[in-house]
Amino acid sequence: MTDAAPLKPERKRSSAATPRDPSGLPSRTGAARAKSTRARAAGRSSGAAAAAEPQLTAAEADARREALELAHRAVDLAADKKASDIVLLELNGLTTLTDYFVIASGGSERQLQAIADGIVEGLRDEGHRPLGREGGSSAHWLLLDYGSVIVHVMAQPEREYYGLEKLWSEAPLILRVL
Repeated sequence: MTDAAPLKPERKRSSAATPRDPSGLPSRTGAARAKSTRARAAGRSSGAAAAAEPQLTAAEADARREALELAHRAVDLAADKKASDIVLLELNGLTTLTDYFVIASGGSERQLQAIADGIVEGLRDEGHRPLGREGGSSAHWLLLDYGSVIVHVMAQPEREYYGLEKLWSEAPLILRVL
């Protein structure tokens, strides 16, 4: 006679308990997916208007208006220096980095420098100083940071290569000057 311990029956995993997709990773069940979808739809229907358009205080509305005016002024100053293909993008809600991008192109290193200097001098006369200035005309990309507005002055090949308009394609186009 042998002293063998009684065998425990093996547990079988049911396929319903842990469904797997073709990759072999666990996935959600159809019921869990439906429940999640219903919860999202219920949240969207009840709070969609409130979530989509947050209420602004008077100070926030004034700050946005001033930022838009600053961006428009930067566009005007770039146009005065014969910048080409000037674009104004609104980034509110897409990033906390800034509210507006101004993107302008120049035909030569000298023109890139003249556009950037014209914007800096024009806005300085109105009491706005840049928080930072990056790049140089030899880099073919100059960046002027005014906090709520960032101005990019780029040579056309660099502008096409980096594709800021494509990168920020979800941003509404406020203005384009060709």
